Amino acid sequence: MARGPSDMGLLGFLYGTAPGRLLLRPLTARWLSRLAGRFMDSRLSCPLIAPFIRKNGIEMGDYLPEQYPSFNAFFTRKIRPEARPLDRDPAHLMAPCDGRLSVYAIDKNSVFTIKHSRYDVAALLGGDDCAEQYQGGMALVFRLCVDDYHRYHYLDDGVKEDNHFIPGVLHTVRPIALEHTDVFIQNCREYTILHTDHFGAVAQIEVGALLVGRISNNLGAGSFRRGEEKGKFLYGGSTIVLLLPPGAAEIEDRYWQATARGEEVRVRLGQCVGHARKE
Repeated sequence: MARGPSDMGLLGFLYGTAPGRLLLRPLTARWLSRLAGRFMDSRLSCPLIAPFIRKNGIEMGDYLPEQYPSFNAFFTRKIRPEARPLDRDPAHLMAPCDGRLSVYAIDKNSVFTIKHSRYDVAALLGGDDCAEQYQGGMALVFRLCVDDYHRYHYLDDGVKEDNHFIPGVLHTVRPIALEHTDVFIQNCREYTILHTDHFGAVAQIEVGALLVGRISNNLGAGSFRRGEEKGKFLYGGSTIVLLLPPGAAEIEDRYWQATARGEEVRVRLGQCVGHARKE
């Protein structure tokens, strides 16, 4: 994926030079995100809303009308159901969120590679023994940008285990950072094992990013329904990673081909991106 001007500018300096990396440590600390989060939760942040909408070309007609008491209330705004129709076919793998999708094979050592960084599934899951079941499976990476809908939903019916939070720092999830840093291992994240009806035990991992100090999941262990809201990210870009066990699904070729070219494909919540494998 081609780098934008901001990648080549400030982010390029921060991640691509030695002086920049010295500045990254305080910028990626959780205390800074907590401080920014308190401001974004306050009424003082409301003047940021209108310029943000204009700058990012956000189509507010897609969202339910509301008076926002803070920037974060705006950022986590609820969408009109007709703006994100959900694929209800149980054999279709539904995107759980808006985002830019990349797809990777998980090898026999439970490793997959993004932007030259090798990610160990066990490390991604904080050392959880369940990582072994994803050997030979797939990782679907949905990178959310600031103009995306920032709530995420369940991809199927099923029963979930508890949510597990893994503390860390908060790097940006822009491609320039992925080239220089093991972002998904270093960043704060929360994962849930979803025992789905049609795709087996899917691990859903919500990864925080720069100035995204809070990953807010709605419920702990229990049952869930396809399309039901699972949670939300507060301000900033973020990422959702789905780990699928081997044989769980077939992902459409165009996503594999785009990833092989170093490109991401924009998808919307509820869109079909693959199919359950037939017995």
